This record gives sequence, structure tokens and C-alpha cells, in this order.
Amino acid sequence: MADRRKMWVHRPPKAEEPKLPGAIKATLQEKATDLVERVLKPKFIKPPPEKELLNYVVDIYTKWYRNYFYFCAKYCSPGPNALSPHFESKFARMEYVGLGARFNLSFMRHTGQWVEIYPALSLDECFRAIEHDPWFQP
Repeated sequence: MADRRKMWVHRPPKAEEPKLPGAIKATLQEKATDLVERVLKPKFIKPPPEKELLNYVVDIYTKWYRNYFYFCAKYCSPGPNALSPHFESKFARMEYVGLGARFNLSFMRHTGQWVEIYPALSLDECFRAIEHDPWFQP
């Protein structure tokens, strides 16, 4: 039988998340709004389908949560068995990591988990990936 005595172990404090500077936050918000209005909305928001049973995108927007910046799509759910008339789905996440305005870029997998595919990108690299990479479609 193994001896299972308890003992104290040193556990260093967690590393703190880097604080997002206000200037970078404002620049990010401005460029993201431009990307949404200029590229994403015209590309993904279409008139409602003729068959009224399928979900469809009605809005694309952005929002902050701590050091995370999300690109979200609002869907309309017109079917008779819909739980609610609308729902939100996040499709891209930018996480501020410091290092001179660098962000980790992730997409939402079908399992509901975030998958980071681009670490430490600049703002412009993130927006190019969101615009052109098929992983970042609502």
C-alpha cells in the first residue's frame, strides 16, 4: 500500500494578463468596425431564404470581454420549433498578449471550443486573416 501523506507545496502566483492600452483598444475598435461594415456584412448578410425554416445571419458586430475581442453573428431562427427567434454565435476571438500590440487569433470550433491557430499576430495580420481565411466565417 502506498503512503499517502499530505504535504505543503510551493505554488507561485498566476501570471497576470497584460493590460490593454487605451490607444490600442481604440485603434482595434475603429479598424474592426470598418472591417465589419465594409467587408463582413456585405459578404455574409443576405436576404432571408425562401424556405423559412433555415437559420440565417441578420447582423455582424464586435464586443469586448476582458482582454478578448470577439466578432459575433446574430442569427434569425424562423422555424416553428425554434427555442428563440434570435441567437448569437461568436466566430472569431482576438486575445491581447502584449509584446507590442500582438494578438492570438482563434476560431470557434463546432464543438464549442476555441482553437488558436495564429499566435502573436499584429492588428493588420489579424484583420487580413479574418477577412480571407475560411476559418473565420459566421
